[in-house]
Amino acid sequence: MVLRCDDCIAYHLQQCYKHGATTNELLEVFGIANLVGGSIVIPHTRRALEFWEELNETGSAT
Repeated sequence: MVLRCDDCIAYHLQQCYKHGATTNELLEVFGIANLVGGSIVIPHTRRALEFWEELNETGSAT
């Protein structure tokens, strides 16, 4: 998150999904990323959450 690389974020979210991470765990990670990275990370957090929700809706981490 802090590096602001959308492709990297998507990859790691797919891995989290495959390994059974929960939404609450991800929200904790996003909160820490915003604390460390500052407000510049907020747009990436929003996109990451949208991607996470899509993973959970489709049930697929391709």
